[in-house]
Amino acid sequence: MLKSALISITLVLSMGVAAAQSGSATDAYMSAMQKMNEAMNSMQPTGDIGMDFAMMMIPHHQAAVDMAEAYLSHGGADPQLKPMAEAIIESQKREIAEMNAWMQKHGM
Repeated sequence: MLKSALISITLVLSMGVAAAQSGSATDAYMSAMQKMNEAMNSMQPTGDIGMDFAMMMIPHHQAAVDMAEAYLSHGGADPQLKPMAEAIIESQKREIAEMNAWMQKHGM
């Protein structure tokens, strides 16, 4: 049940940012944050601090990915921010995968 909820949350986050990308970058940033907050607020804590940490961090990391992708897709080209956004996308996606794998290993 939790696994399907996390998949649904990830899809909602992705759809929200894709829709916001047709507007301004700021709209996309705000959409990513709103979707993250909705996902985190809808989670049911398990009482296991590790599991709860991983569950809460996944939408947090996804919001960072979505914001970095929005920056790049809206023409972000600052020589310092562009590589930072690219690094955020790579590292946060990797960490999301690691947290999902940890959760599966620990029964979720």
